[in-house]
Amino acid sequence: MAQDTYIKFSRTPHLPWSLGRDEDDEELLSLEELKKGEVICTEKLDGENNTLYTDYMHARSIDSLSTPWQDWMRAFHGGMKYLIPRDLRICGECVYIKHSILYGALTSYFYVFGVFRGRTCLSWDDTLEVCRSLSLEPVPVLYRGPWDEQRIKACWTGRSVFGGEQEGYVVRSAGSFEDYKAHVAKFRRADHVKTDKHWTKPPYTKNIFKESNA
Repeated sequence: MAQDTYIKFSRTPHLPWSLGRDEDDEELLSLEELKKGEVICTEKLDGENNTLYTDYMHARSIDSLSTPWQDWMRAFHGGMKYLIPRDLRICGECVYIKHSILYGALTSYFYVFGVFRGRTCLSWDDTLEVCRSLSLEPVPVLYRGPWDEQRIKACWTGRSVFGGEQEGYVVRSAGSFEDYKAHVAKFRRADHVKTDKHWTKPPYTKNIFKESNA
């Protein structure tokens, strides 16, 4: 795969009722596409976005620099990259290092939230199949079903599936799609901490595995 085919991950717009929006954040312009069919609501994890290919990996930006806190992610990718089909990119959250939330019951340090073939985001069921084939864990599903604003809003409990606080949740269409910003939106907690100014500075705090064996 030539490097000019690598794709920067799109910023996810906020749901209209999201509480933790920054000045430069986008809001979902219309709920129309999400209301058309089944949706998946997953926990929004407080980590670093990473995209994995069979021959490359990067944070949200394609040319992101190699950093000390990515040692675990680079080693993880190095051990499984040959298994990734050449036409796929795996997008997920690396939660090895604490950002603003300390997780105390993780089952992995990398959770998949999307799999893409070119510009097409695979359906959630196909995403789960890719995860199974590569022994990867998907982000926790909090709700699956038809658009139901009340049940989706109830996915905000304040407590993470993995211990600690809950950063928020993400809603996406269950089927495949190309227009990411029409089919995916997030809710983020109020008074969230913008971690880019401090979590990158040592000493780093490692999040905790459920069995304390990692």
